[in-house]
Amino acid sequence: MTGRAGRWLRGHRWRELSLRTRLTLMAATAVAVAVIGVSITSWTLVRAKLYQQFNDQLHSYAQLAAKASSPADALTTLSGADRRNPGTEPDRSPGLVIQFVDRSGAPAGAAGGLLSIPVTPLAQQVAAGERAEDDSVVRIGPDRYRVWTVQRPDGAAQVARDSEGVENTLAELGLLHILIGLVGVAIAAVIGRLVARAALRPVDVLTAGAEQVARTQDLTAAIPAGGRGEIARLADAFNSMLGALAESKAAQRRLVEDAGHELRTPLTSLRTNVELLIHAGNQTDPVKVLPAEDRERLLHDLGVQTAELSTLIGELVELAKEDTAPEPLERLDLADVVGSAVERARPRAPHVRFKLTRADGEVLGRPVSLERAVLNLLDNAAKWSPADGVVRVVMTGGDGETGLSVADDGPGIADEDLPHVFERFYRAETARALPGSGLGLAIVHQIVTLHGGSVAARRTEAGGAEVSLTLPSAPEDS
Repeated sequence: MTGRAGRWLRGHRWRELSLRTRLTLMAATAVAVAVIGVSITSWTLVRAKLYQQFNDQLHSYAQLAAKASSPADALTTLSGADRRNPGTEPDRSPGLVIQFVDRSGAPAGAAGGLLSIPVTPLAQQVAAGERAEDDSVVRIGPDRYRVWTVQRPDGAAQVARDSEGVENTLAELGLLHILIGLVGVAIAAVIGRLVARAALRPVDVLTAGAEQVARTQDLTAAIPAGGRGEIARLADAFNSMLGALAESKAAQRRLVEDAGHELRTPLTSLRTNVELLIHAGNQTDPVKVLPAEDRERLLHDLGVQTAELSTLIGELVELAKEDTAPEPLERLDLADVVGSAVERARPRAPHVRFKLTRADGEVLGRPVSLERAVLNLLDNAAKWSPADGVVRVVMTGGDGETGLSVADDGPGIADEDLPHVFERFYRAETARALPGSGLGLAIVHQIVTLHGGSVAARRTEAGGAEVSLTLPSAPEDS
């Protein structure tokens, strides 16, 4: 397995672990690193302290041995209590060795458990008077001895001592540190598991709530969110998302229900007329044959109904597209959008005149959607305007807003209809005989709302209808 494949496998296995297991492992690892670091530091400090005490004692022994007349006298002095210090405990270490060396570097007598101590070149320099003292470690047989060499009048005195006791003590301390570290890691793993369980309890509640919503499809079920921490914020965000989804689902249901209701009538009429034409075409009796003028009237009605149905379906599609708002925002001059909409509206309503009063107004918007909203306002005004009527399109700007109003010379909007003109499929009593789906102004309201603006409708002083919209102006630094 290559290194890259190994790293991928390890990463894949790590991702397969649960969050609780990951937190436990991370907590145990962090504590293990801390315990190992403290243990190594503690053992290192103890080791340095023990060897320092060992060397200091051996150095003092070497200075006392240098004053003795023979190695045996030095060993007796060091092995018994010091008469000048009655409180000093006798050194009964069996690894203590005393050796004298003459000025040539040759051993001149030894006392202790060994025949002689190896004389190193540095120890020879001490015996020759070239160095004051020397500290070295030598191996004599299977054991390691630490040797201090100090000057004496006729050479040097060497004191060697086996460091086995210090090493055994350090080994025991090392084992004790390891055991304590393992126990600490085990305790840390248990505590980490408990902490992870307690910390993830809100996540478990959130998960259970999400699973409940997925199982029941109940978007009104709220997730309990307590406190002010990150989990509470996540629960609040999840509840907000559920609320938005519930509202979107309700809006979709209303749209489908309203669309079904509105489509039922034209589809029934179409089916009736088509069945009548088919039935009349199958008649062989001249008396029952449909007259030509009735046939032409039915075909004309079919054309009108088909056009109305196409318009309704198109507006439903536009309404659904605006719900998703896929078009990106861009900085644009609303006057250009309004001018383009007016040019498109003129051929569609040749019986009226459009009078445009332009004003500069830059906004952040979706040009296609905004042109669709303006065109709906113009079509609505043209539909209600009499022949040779005037549709007045006026733009305004200032105070951080850009406005547009479209007024006609029609009969206006009744007071009881004003609060409902922007609702989907709403049609006033006076409009039921005219072509239309009741979605035009609803689309305008939706588009303007998505752009952070507002719409309003009122009766003009002359009695016509005026529909206006207001959009926030684009900021200077955008």
